[in-house]
This record gives sequence, structure tokens and C-alpha cells, in this order.
Amino acid sequence: MTVLDALRPAVPGRFGSYPVEDVTWLLTDLSGVALERGTQDREEAIQGGVHYSEMLPVEYQPDAAYLDLFTAALAQSADRLATAVGLVGELVWGAAAEHGVPPVLVSLARAGTPVGVLLRRWFLASRGVDVPHYTISIVRGRGIDEVALAHVLDRHPAAAVRFVDGWTGKGAIQRELTEAVAGWRARHAEHAALDDRLAVLADPGACTDLYGTRDDFLIPSACLNSTVSGLVSRTVLRDDLIGPGMFHGAKFYAEHADGDVSRLFVDTVAGRFGSVAGAVAAALPAHAAADRSPTWAGWAAVSRIAEEHGIGDVNLVKPGVGETTRVLLRRVPWRVLVHPGRIEDLRHVRALADARGVPVLEVPDLPYSCVGLIRPVRA
Repeated sequence: MTVLDALRPAVPGRFGSYPVEDVTWLLTDLSGVALERGTQDREEAIQGGVHYSEMLPVEYQPDAAYLDLFTAALAQSADRLATAVGLVGELVWGAAAEHGVPPVLVSLARAGTPVGVLLRRWFLASRGVDVPHYTISIVRGRGIDEVALAHVLDRHPAAAVRFVDGWTGKGAIQRELTEAVAGWRARHAEHAALDDRLAVLADPGACTDLYGTRDDFLIPSACLNSTVSGLVSRTVLRDDLIGPGMFHGAKFYAEHADGDVSRLFVDTVAGRFGSVAGAVAAALPAHAAADRSPTWAGWAAVSRIAEEHGIGDVNLVKPGVGETTRVLLRRVPWRVLVHPGRIEDLRHVRALADARGVPVLEVPDLPYSCVGLIRPVRA
């Protein structure tokens, strides 16, 4: 039996650390496959042409001081997060209601998964409606998992499907999703109502109109890797592991269960829904009526930053708090740019940068709270 023959779809209840009712993982379980590569080795491979989805970074295990920063950030931002969930949740509900259906949440693993869990809980708390929530893979440059998408659309109307992610950076995943949905609709006329808009907590890149805020603020789930995302890895797409008819893959890191804060994160934020309900209701009319049209200002800013720093590949420029954190956790960072007025909100970024010896430069006119630059490793 080959490795591919031995693989099976992840089984709800035995994959991930969220309660079974919170999310259905449409992934192939690769937990028994060695996929991790060291940071420098992986960076050289990526910049040398190996696709990032063919391997995994070694999971960062934070020390007690860093976990204290996460806990403090969660406590400080829980109300703001809950409000953002409520605002984007109401926009999502309204978008589905225009078609006369409740939403079906399809989060993009893995940063979107905690937000999908929170939106499901928001609808349960605010309306008493238990909406389905699936999480599936999308890979930059390779598209969405069409096997998983077909699984959802075989069970729910296309007009109900609402794609969910954590935040936007420059908008690469929104572009990938738009292209994928356009291709799907072209081949499936019965799914013409499938909506390509991402629903996110924060949209600093200004590339969707379904968001809770466009402020580039810290979403604590960006501070960690699998231990805040159900103990699940990034998704994997490799021809020798994922054959026809199979979902994209991921690993379940059960060995990190002692450090898992996935439920703590969603329980803490969902626990504030009652206290922020009034604020959400008060803010919603203006939020819904505002001109939320995407401007793609983030993409333009990234192109300018890349040029200013002599970086030929915009994929090496990672804007926003979430993306900067990812650079420091699993790439080879070169430098971090920060807005002077946001330094106090970026203590975890400073801690990670200091630990890796990465210079932090203040840039007064930076359009994001911070931007992470990946070191070019090849001429």
C-alpha cells in the first residue's frame, strides 16, 4: 500500500481540537507524513521555486513570556474582536438573506477557521440559528480545493455559501478566491450565485466589502500557529500525497495539546457577545450604509514598499499585523517596518523580532501598523 492509498479524509471529532459541532474539516489527514523543513531550508526552497504548499514549517513553540503576551492581547482586545465578529456577521447574514437563505460558512483553513467558529457562535447567540461551518483549503497560485467545494455545494445552495478568512494583507487570497470562483461558475452554470467575496474580521488591504473593520489591529489568533487554530497545520497540496478526488491535506498536531489555546480564544471572544450586542446594533446602520467598496489600496502600498526596499517579488512583502507575525514565526525575516503610533500595540512583534535578531524600523507614513519583509535568499 502506498502512502497515498493509506490516506483518508479527516474524521470530525478525531481531527482538530474544536468541538465537533463548531467545524467540519474537509481535509485529508496527513498527520503520519513527515512534511516539516527547517526555516532556512524551507525559505531557500520556496524562493528557488518549490511551492510553499508542498512542505510545512516546523511549528513554533512559544515560551511562557510570549504566551503571556498572547493572553494579555486577548484580554485587551476581546470586546473589539467580538464587535468585529458581530459587524461582519450581520453583513454576512444580510448577504445570504438577499437570496432568502441562511448562510453556510466556508472558512479558509487555517487562519479563517477560528473566525468561522466565531461567526457560527454569533449566529447561534444572536439569532438562535445553528448554521453549518466547513473549513477548506485554498492555496495561492494553485486555487481552491474543488473537491471540498463540490462537497459543500452538493449539500447546500450556492447562494448560501459565504467564504470566511481572518484578515486581509495585500489581498492575494481574495484575488485567488475570485479567480477560483469565476472558473467554477464558468463550468457550473447552476452555481451562478456563488459569491467570491471574503468575509474577514479586519480588511486593512481594502479588498473586500464584508469586514468588521479596516483598522490594522492585532487579532490574537495571528500570534500563534496550530495551537490557536485547532492544532491543525497549514494545508498541503502535493501530487504524491493528494490524488484525484481527495481533499487537500493537513496535519493534526495532537502532541501539542498541552499548549493548545484554540478553545480559549474562541470561548473568550464568544463570551463577550452579550456585552457587545448593543454596540454592534448601534454601529451596524452606519457600517452597512458606508461606502465599503474595495479600493485595493493595500496592493498599491505593497508595490510601493517593495520598490523602496529593492525587493523584486511582492510576495516577499507581508503587510499588516497578521502577516508580519507569520513572517516572524515561519519565514526568514529581513526587517520589520512599524508605524510609530502603533508600537505599543505590537509588543508580540517586537518580542519575536528581538528573539530572531530582526531590525525594527519606524516608518511614519506606513499605511499599516507594521509590514514584514522577507529576506531575499537568492540573487
